[in-house]
Amino acid sequence: MEIKKKTWPDLFQRIVEGKKTTDLRLADFDIAEGDTLVLEEYDPKTKKYTGRVLKKKVKNLNKVKLTDYHSAKEIEKNGHWVIELE
Repeated sequence: MEIKKKTWPDLFQRIVEGKKTTDLRLADFDIAEGDTLVLEEYDPKTKKYTGRVLKKKVKNLNKVKLTDYHSAKEIEKNGHWVIELE
């Protein structure tokens, strides 16, 4: 299955360069390992799509409820890291 998602320019470029191989998304859609994520570059300043598109195969998924680990106040204050291990 192909799933289309908008991606902001700075993150899109990091994926193009191979510097970003993980993605953190709100789990408000169905997705499975083996699906194709269609990333469409979207500029929030102009509120328009740029026309650049990347297709990436979903290798692994982990769904978590962040408030199971930290309070909403801690999350709001600090945010989260998405850490890729080698």
